[in-house]
Amino acid sequence: MARTLEDLLAKRPVDRDAVEAHKKRMLEEVRAFRLRELREASALTQVELAQRLHVSQNRVSRIEHGEIDRTQVDTLRRYVEAVGGTLRVEVELGDERIQIA
Repeated sequence: MARTLEDLLAKRPVDRDAVEAHKKRMLEEVRAFRLRELREASALTQVELAQRLHVSQNRVSRIEHGEIDRTQVDTLRRYVEAVGGTLRVEVELGDERIQIA
């Protein structure tokens, strides 16, 4: 007897909240990984970057492990500038995008 997707979902429904939470965590990890790549491409250690940002090495490590949502915008701005970039903050409302920083 062939099973359909609907049969499988009826027996094991998808928890959309869990899926969205996992998706959010994965996106945070990808973003954090990219920040680490930028730091390494700039030939900076976490200690050196922390000294430039006036934060602890532990804080840099937490940023690079996905705690970006809990990081102040100014700290992120200084992090990005230390690796040669520019941080832009944007608000998206429907089809409209407004750069605020």
